[in-house]
Amino acid sequence: MRTIRVETSGATILLTEAPEPKVHDRQTGEIAKDANSGEALMTIGVVYIEDGESSLIKVTVPEGGISEGLALGAPVSLPGLVARPWESVFNGQQRHGIAYRAAAVTPAAFPAATGDAA
Repeated sequence: MRTIRVETSGATILLTEAPEPKVHDRQTGEIAKDANSGEALMTIGVVYIEDGESSLIKVTVPEGGISEGLALGAPVSLPGLVARPWESVFNGQQRHGIAYRAAAVTPAAFPAATGDAA
């Protein structure tokens, strides 16, 4: 399936959920691993704000890409963010969505305000 690069330079991204291991198999508790490196995968929750609109999304990040100093509600950067459309059939029902993945999650600064200060 095709991956689509997500341009984040015009967005504000805030951390809403701390990193947690991504579970591959809920019955066994097996943690998901990167297919190429074998590294454990983590998920984070963020709010993505751009052009006055916001979306809550979950992003998968390799464990080694989780930076120190992350704080809930603080801005973060997601280098290498990509979106991948997916679809599957579960219990006879068609499901679809978008999976997000980034190479890392790092602390960032709030964007500078635009306009002149009085």
